[in-house]
Parts: sequence; C-alpha cells; structure tokens
Amino acid sequence: MKIISAYLAIISIAAIIITIYDKSAAKRKKWRISENTLMTVAALGGAMLLTMILIRHKTKHIKFMAALPLIMVVHVIFALFIARFILNQ
Repeated sequence: MKIISAYLAIISIAAIIITIYDKSAAKRKKWRISENTLMTVAALGGAMLLTMILIRHKTKHIKFMAALPLIMVVHVIFALFIARFILNQ
C-alpha cells in the first residue's frame, strides 16, 4: 500500500509540475507539453484537474473538462475494486 501511495504522490506532483509548466510556456509562446502527454499523465494517476481549474489552463477545452473527471471516476472504481476483491482476501 505504501508503494501505491508513493507512486500516486509522485505522479500527481509530476502532473502538477507539467501542467504549470505548460501554462507558463503558453504565455511565453515557448515549447509546450502535448495534449496527449497531459492526458497520459492523468490516465496514469496524475491528479491535474484541480490544478487546471486553479490556474485556468485548458478549462475551455471540452476534451479535458470531460475526460479528466471521467478518468478520475475510473480510478475510483478501480481503487474500490482493488480494495474489495484483492486486499480483502
């Protein structure tokens, strides 16, 4: 369980960093993080929805505002499945 918690903490910190970097790069018209990379990090467990809302980054993109909550729901369902059927054996 400690390994999973550490993984989620690291991937979430990475998600926050790349989201803030991408917002900064957008303002400065510099090299950007691709949308596929942002989505992949979110799918791997990175919690970036709150960061995107707080810094107002990509909040007008339906792709992100629909997909990120859906990814979070899938993660919660997966976590409940793991807790119920694997950890309780």
